[in-house]
Amino acid sequence: MERRRMDAALLVLFLGHLAAALEVPLDLPQPPTITHQSPKDYIIDPRENIIIHCEAKGKPHPSFSWTRNGTHFDIDEDPNVTMRPHSGTLVVDISRAKAEQYECVYQCTARNKHGTAVSNNIVVKQSRSPLWSKEKIKPIVVQEGVSLVLPCRPPAGLPPPIIFWMDNNFQRLPQSSRVAQSLNGDLYFSNVLRDDSRNDYICYARFPYTQTIQQKQPITVKVLNKEPADERKPSFLIPSGPSSSKTVLRGQVLEMECIAEGLPTPEVSWTKVSGDLPAKRTSFLHYQRTLRIVNVSESDAGDYRCTARNQLGSVHHTIHVMVKAAPYWISGAPRNLVLAPGESSVLTCRASGTPKPSITWAMNGIPIENSPKDLSRKVEDDTIIFTDVQPGSSAVYQCNVSNDYGYLLSNAFVNVLSEPPRVLTQSNKVYQVIKNHRALIDCASFGSPIPKITWFKDSRSSTLDGDPYILHDNGTLEIHIAQAHNSGRYTCVARNSIGIYENHVSLEVKEPTRILKQPEYKVVQRGKSVVFECKVKHDPSLIPTMTWLKDDGELPADERLIVDSDSLTITDVTENDAGVYTCIMNTTLDHDSASAELTVVEATPTPAVVYERPDPPTDLELTDQKKRSVQLTWTPGDEHNSPIQKFLIQYEDLLHHRGHWHNLTEVPGTKTTAHLKLSPYAHYTFRVLALNAVDFSRPSLSSRVYKTEPAAPDENPTGVQGFGTEHDNLVISWKPLSGLQSNGPGLHYKVMWRQKAVDSDWTTVTVANNSKFVVSGVPTFVPYELKVQAVNDYGAGPEPAIAHGYSGEDLPVAAPENVQAIVMNSALAEVHWDPVPFKLIRGHLKGFKVYYWRERSLHKHNPHHVEKQILTFSGNHTRGMLPGLHPFSLYSFNVRVYNGKGEGPPSPTRQFETPEGVPGTPTSLIVTNPNLDSLTLEWSPPHVRNGRITGYTLKYQQVNNSNELGPMEELALPANETSVTLPNLKYSTRYKFYLNAKTVRGAGPAISGEGVTIMDEALISQLDVDVGTGNTQTSHPIARSPSRHPTPQAPSVSPFGNVSSLVGEDGALISWEYRGPEKNVYVEYKNKNSEAEEEWQKELVNGSQNFMLKGLKGGLSYRVRVVAKGHHDQPPLLSEEVLVTVPAVASRQVDIATQGWFIGLMCAIALLILILLIICFIQRNKGGKYPVKEKEDAHTDPEFQPMKEDDCTFGEYSDNEDHKPLKGSRTPSNGTVKRDDSDDSLVDYGEGGDGQFNEDGSFIGQYSGKSASRDTAEGHESSEAPSPINAMNSLNSFV
Repeated sequence: MERRRMDAALLVLFLGHLAAALEVPLDLPQPPTITHQSPKDYIIDPRENIIIHCEAKGKPHPSFSWTRNGTHFDIDEDPNVTMRPHSGTLVVDISRAKAEQYECVYQCTARNKHGTAVSNNIVVKQSRSPLWSKEKIKPIVVQEGVSLVLPCRPPAGLPPPIIFWMDNNFQRLPQSSRVAQSLNGDLYFSNVLRDDSRNDYICYARFPYTQTIQQKQPITVKVLNKEPADERKPSFLIPSGPSSSKTVLRGQVLEMECIAEGLPTPEVSWTKVSGDLPAKRTSFLHYQRTLRIVNVSESDAGDYRCTARNQLGSVHHTIHVMVKAAPYWISGAPRNLVLAPGESSVLTCRASGTPKPSITWAMNGIPIENSPKDLSRKVEDDTIIFTDVQPGSSAVYQCNVSNDYGYLLSNAFVNVLSEPPRVLTQSNKVYQVIKNHRALIDCASFGSPIPKITWFKDSRSSTLDGDPYILHDNGTLEIHIAQAHNSGRYTCVARNSIGIYENHVSLEVKEPTRILKQPEYKVVQRGKSVVFECKVKHDPSLIPTMTWLKDDGELPADERLIVDSDSLTITDVTENDAGVYTCIMNTTLDHDSASAELTVVEATPTPAVVYERPDPPTDLELTDQKKRSVQLTWTPGDEHNSPIQKFLIQYEDLLHHRGHWHNLTEVPGTKTTAHLKLSPYAHYTFRVLALNAVDFSRPSLSSRVYKTEPAAPDENPTGVQGFGTEHDNLVISWKPLSGLQSNGPGLHYKVMWRQKAVDSDWTTVTVANNSKFVVSGVPTFVPYELKVQAVNDYGAGPEPAIAHGYSGEDLPVAAPENVQAIVMNSALAEVHWDPVPFKLIRGHLKGFKVYYWRERSLHKHNPHHVEKQILTFSGNHTRGMLPGLHPFSLYSFNVRVYNGKGEGPPSPTRQFETPEGVPGTPTSLIVTNPNLDSLTLEWSPPHVRNGRITGYTLKYQQVNNSNELGPMEELALPANETSVTLPNLKYSTRYKFYLNAKTVRGAGPAISGEGVTIMDEALISQLDVDVGTGNTQTSHPIARSPSRHPTPQAPSVSPFGNVSSLVGEDGALISWEYRGPEKNVYVEYKNKNSEAEEEWQKELVNGSQNFMLKGLKGGLSYRVRVVAKGHHDQPPLLSEEVLVTVPAVASRQVDIATQGWFIGLMCAIALLILILLIICFIQRNKGGKYPVKEKEDAHTDPEFQPMKEDDCTFGEYSDNEDHKPLKGSRTPSNGTVKRDDSDDSLVDYGEGGDGQFNEDGSFIGQYSGKSASRDTAEGHESSEAPSPINAMNSLNSFV
């Protein structure tokens, strides 16, 4: 009864302190804890230094010592042995000693003032790969049909070697149900055939630690068939006798083999006499000869029977299996206890084994019976009871559980602390969960006594301790079915007798992802298209990703498969497209999927020979297993009339990348084995695909899982760099290792840094599996040396290379000095400065920026300019050019240095003046007051003066009838003049003028214009008559004096003045002066003779004070005015009207019609046209399809009959005196004449429609075909050369 009460009390104590097995923060006092040690049986490579690991943590950091073979090991006395700093790991340099002398039993001790922890007994043995003893093997001669055993008997090694048989060509000897290798390496033949005769049966032994291979002498076998053996029933070659026994340890692999001889070759099968074989843990190898059971348990004990059978009989053998067990934990190793003064608890060491193990306790490495007595401690078998513990009773307790097959040694400390609570969960952490799913909100805490956890939500009106909330012992708050109203801010409060601590987190409940419209089953014919729809609804705050699969694999890389946001389209469907298609919508929290099948139909005739892709390989088997390699063998599938070209081996890593297959290697199609190189710490499964001329086969079934052992990393992170995000920090970043590169669990990084060029030690921190570490509180922009080393639970990677970086930048604190400018010319200056000292830049020098601005022009009329400009000079420059400056201006500038952070302060502002430059073009040039022998020119000074105007240069020359220019006259004018009258000019003569302004730097570009002196009155009267008849032609219009047209009374105050016009080849140039505020200024014009009150035509002038009116028709006069318009409720402001008369196209040479050569030319042209008409009529009569009468009757307008494209006939043209628009044409409001699209004319048959006469009177227009752009040729008739229509009218008058 007393015993039961004690058990109940222990149970209450145990449950009450179950949560006490917490990780103690390293900033609190605590006894040592062993974190890493070498394995109990430690096999070393004799060619490398011996490293015996022992790592521990504690506060204060523990010291280390060692025993060797049970006695103290003085490391300082052995020059070959060193201990790593801040660690207990031993490194033995074997370059000066033999490894054999260090084959001992080692034990590590870690101690501080709170206790002592000890490691396991580490038995160090070196790997051995002894040579094969030399022997002469006599040839073996046997009769066909008998059994045969070829012994291997490799030398004993540590660990045992891996055995395999090969020939002289290093090819594996084929094995089958007749020929097999036993577990001990011997090669067994159930019966021999003549084909077994060969002289190169070679047994190889591979020793994994030293990676060496030993070879036995070749064995020669000669098979005779003189007296073949008779058929016989099976008998066992191994094991011998009717029964045998085997002992295996719990958790290990049980392998039993039965190899039989007989003729025919017997088949082997297995059964368990006392029960069934464990299906999931059982496999059969070597053609059923070997039974393999993994992870053996006590239930696997019993009798197993193997049976060998052929046509002549059978034989049995029974193997009695006994399962023993080294000690193992029942409920885990003892856990550390953290107790407050006065608390009670228990330390339990529950283990089992076969036979039952014994349990012993020790405290701080000393047997507990020899330790100081402590009334608060009581030992009862596998339990230590602590009651009312007091400060100073912290210690490390060792529990040793052992039997005949092994031992377990565990350290567990009791740490007596008085500590206020703290919450270890990250503050303000945001938890996201899908609606209707379980939500778990963490509140990991520490304190002594153990803190009590309470939860509040939002306003903290009440604790969360009832439905729907569940509070777990570790402080986690669970919401079994989360809803939208559960979103919010949660507060976790940890409280004990010493203090209180709060932590805030948030919960966001998201809408689930759902497929609204699923893809549907499709049946489609080959060559057609098919669309699978997959419409999805998801929480808008989550980023979705749509993935399509085919037959649970990736979609083929085929451009026929088009993936859109909510559909999959397959074009030109083939038979290979048939299968199951699945759409998967993933978010960061959940996913949804739907599938549909595609069936491709269409019967196709079966060809005489069917070529198909091969069947998948079968019987995948893993042999020759090593730490970082394995041998894969397989059996090829049916080739389907197309030889296999190669095999592709793929692997899946179930530990790091489950569900993804990766290509590993390829082998030729003639091989069925592959040696695969592997990485540590991976769970490999393999599959094989065969390729022939058609396609790849389907993948084979996966092989069994092959787990490689963990190891220290082989490489360190790449891309190590250092930079700063703030002026006082250093961000060290790197590219993390992948899961496959980690080589083992517990991957973390050792980050090291130190200032460059400063004799300082490396500062080291350990960083979890991350990609950067931020060092704060460092000086600004200082070079650092950096190293990042990968470390896992099995050791560190190689010594990392040193990278370089800089801490954070700050703005420069100094400006360039000795800033000065050298003016190169009126538009270019060169700025010089001294470089800024490197320390004052405080960052990477990016370059210099020159801020400069134009203060003002040195001309008195120009305003101030303060718009700043910036020129950037990248790199370490001390000068730079400022282009594009304004001449005759005052500039200010300063220079600033800039780095990656920004710009420094400006240098003192300096100024410079640019010299004068050449001036711009005069603003305007107007020809006024044309007389018989004089013209008056008026102009405005240049808008851009670039200096002081010193004068003007006027050049002019005559333009004769053939557009040739006469000699140039030049006139120098003073700077204060803006007009000049040129006397002694020829009457009725065109002149061209060029005017430019000058400064001390030279003359600027010229403005040009043209003017014509008028004729005397007799010539003018004659010209008016010619214009009326339409027979006079000229290449240039004649400028007339601007005549005023009576206009209505304008407003009393008009903003316009000096409105004038100048008619030239390009149109009528309208000029004016404007002093009003309105910006919308138009030039309006209309036909003077128009009786109807039509609207004025408008042209916007965009703020200029002159405008060229184009498109005016020759022979007409126009009323022109300038209008300024303000708001819609204000009347427009009008200028006075001017009358612009556009001369008719008249010849410059008024007497050309009386010239004999001209009359002869016209007659020749008329004769040529007559000949062309005759040819056309002849061609038309030959065709007989287009009577002239029908064509003439088809025209409704007798006055307009143009030339026809199909029969080359001409219509009649009216010779109207007023040159009115032809009937059938339309006259737009701008006065230009346009024809209907159906009309043809000689214009359409000329090149460009600009036919004219040369100086010799020849007609340039060619009747070569219809113009490509009729409207263009017809739309600009105002001041161009005479059209072919008018030329034809003139021709008719001569004819």
